[in-house]
Amino acid sequence: MRRASEDSVDAPRRRRAAPPSDAVLYRRERRRRGSSTSARVLVALPWAAFAILITVLGGAVFALAVIGLGVVALHELYRMLRAARPLILAGFLTLAALVLAAEYGGQFQMMLVVALSVPLTFLLAAERRNRSNVTLAMASTLFGVLWIGVGLSHAVLLRELSHGGGLLADTLIGTFLGDTGAYFGGRLWGARPLAPRISPTKTIEGLIAGFFVGTLAFWFAGLYQDWLSNGDALVIGACVAATAPLGDLFESLVKRDLAVKDTGRAFGEHGGVLDRLDAAFFTVVVAYYVARAVT
Repeated sequence: MRRASEDSVDAPRRRRAAPPSDAVLYRRERRRRGSSTSARVLVALPWAAFAILITVLGGAVFALAVIGLGVVALHELYRMLRAARPLILAGFLTLAALVLAAEYGGQFQMMLVVALSVPLTFLLAAERRNRSNVTLAMASTLFGVLWIGVGLSHAVLLRELSHGGGLLADTLIGTFLGDTGAYFGGRLWGARPLAPRISPTKTIEGLIAGFFVGTLAFWFAGLYQDWLSNGDALVIGACVAATAPLGDLFESLVKRDLAVKDTGRAFGEHGGVLDRLDAAFFTVVVAYYVARAVT
């Protein structure tokens, strides 16, 4: 009887607390938002100047800069996935080959690199002494290649198009200003969470604001480019603005699954390279194919 009584007393202590509701998660995340907007802007300025410089220069300089950003982004991802023991060398080599294939070849050469990345990953995995969970190691390696490598190589393809420098600049402007519009739109008018289990701070109102700001930002940037019609600018801008939140949510889902807040500190208050370029990995791909279709 005494044991039963003790169990009944201790039972409430052992009972797990119910998980917080979506509304509670949303309110918590909103309270955690920092008010360091000025610090975020100051950190972003030199990186914006760097992006403009390499976009204007193009060619090998742009490709090498993209490879550098890609290596940092892959490093951030593989560090988060270290429990899976990804084959880092295979990821780095494939990413560099993808970017160089885009610069000096085309989509056929890029597809060839992707195809060859599978046997390369296998060969490096087979050389490991400890092959436990090797399937997970190969999968995590190729996940990074497809997410980061394919996205960045399409940035090179976009830059190599006729007037590609302008198109890439417009795409980045639409992507980042759309993200800024979503941020402030959510702070001012946000009331309904968009995807609370993935990213509790994002709201439907912020999504709408970001779409309009991103579309108009791309269109406004195109006003200074006589080779881009208003209609084409609105079409490409709308596609870019609609795709950017998907890239953002994609990375948020990965981080939430891996219990990571920021992927790194390369951008200071902005987090890591993945935190800042997550949307761009999606938008440059869409911008490339839509631009080829309409221009």
